Amino acid sequence: MASKLTANGVYEGSRMILPEHREAYLAEMELQKRRGKPVLDEQEMQLIEEAIFESYQKCRSVTLTVFSPFDDEELRGVITSIDKPNRRVKIERGDEDYSWIKIEEIIKASI
Repeated sequence: MASKLTANGVYEGSRMILPEHREAYLAEMELQKRRGKPVLDEQEMQLIEEAIFESYQKCRSVTLTVFSPFDDEELRGVITSIDKPNRRVKIERGDEDYSWIKIEEIIKASI
């Protein structure tokens, strides 16, 4: 009979992971999947602001791509309010469905 001390027997017989360690490991793996926010040049920021302003003035629908560390979100609706001091816009997607979005978080806008 082989001893448990040979051929990695001690560790082979005691492989177990605590739930807390598993959760910490999975959380660390998720953090490594994060990505940084892209840096937009002045021309791209100008195009985003023009699309927002046109949607606000003419009540036209606009598609905004909002940055998220894991997956970008696309919102389609009409800009109904612009909050200049806080640099955010209100986009209405339905009768009572709206969101406030910071302008810094918008990475793409198209009419």
